[in-house]
Amino acid sequence: MMQPPSLLVILGAAAVFGLIIGSFLNVVAYRVPAGISLMRPSQCPSCDAPVRPWQNVPVLSWLALRGRCARCHAGISVRYPLIEIGAGALFAVVVWWAIMSARPAPAAPAITMPASLADAWQSLGDADPWTAPPAALGVALLAGLWFVATGFVLTIIDIETRRLPAGIVRTALVAITALLALSCALGADWWAFVRALLGMLLLYLIYALLWIAKPGGMGGGDVRLAALVGLMLGWFGWAALIVGAFAAFVVGGVYGIALMLTGRATRRSAVPFGPWMIVGAVIGAVAGAPVGEWYLSLLGVG
Repeated sequence: MMQPPSLLVILGAAAVFGLIIGSFLNVVAYRVPAGISLMRPSQCPSCDAPVRPWQNVPVLSWLALRGRCARCHAGISVRYPLIEIGAGALFAVVVWWAIMSARPAPAAPAITMPASLADAWQSLGDADPWTAPPAALGVALLAGLWFVATGFVLTIIDIETRRLPAGIVRTALVAITALLALSCALGADWWAFVRALLGMLLLYLIYALLWIAKPGGMGGGDVRLAALVGLMLGWFGWAALIVGAFAAFVVGGVYGIALMLTGRATRRSAVPFGPWMIVGAVIGAVAGAPVGEWYLSLLGVG
């Protein structure tokens, strides 16, 4: 077990890393929906004054500038430091959860052709992403952090614009798939990677069928996001995938009902579903295994 001082140092570093990523997510959330290049130097939207490096330090620069542009003194929204703080907190929590869940172990055996479909299914179910060499666990953690950052910025964009930009989702799909494959190359169980790919395909097909069956009920962005959610939850296990997929509709439905009861929406109102897919993914990753075990115990199985 990691000693408290060492843990605090790691969590502090994760929080600082999250603050830096949060600063970038601010740029993504503003520029991508507006069609502005991410490569363009930052500048004040009011007077076009360039943002100096010392004015771009997460949270601290906003405090030092008292929330105003250094040249024209136009107000800088408090959302910028709040997003940075939110990203820092999320990264620290995810790293803490990963450290508490990880079980460092020797490399998993190389994947072999199963003798039967039953053996393949058993291998898919038994694959444990938390039991792997430290290097493999570290790379898988990077994949998880990429997912969290993507989910965070997509939530902001979907709430503000009712859009889930395809470029963000596709970039995350490619990056996370590559990181999970690298984790397996470093010793994680390849069957977990196969399960992740199957989860991606399965959830994508389910959302695609819903999209076809009821056009307008959800957008193409939700379908693409389903592939990303399925990839990440499939890595954690079948229980995480099932619970996470189901939880998205439950929490989204409860939110929609609450809006209608308070008169803030009708049955025809468009409500962003992307944020609830992300919330469902978090629920699935954290509670999927315990919920699965509880349900099996009710059935008298396991």
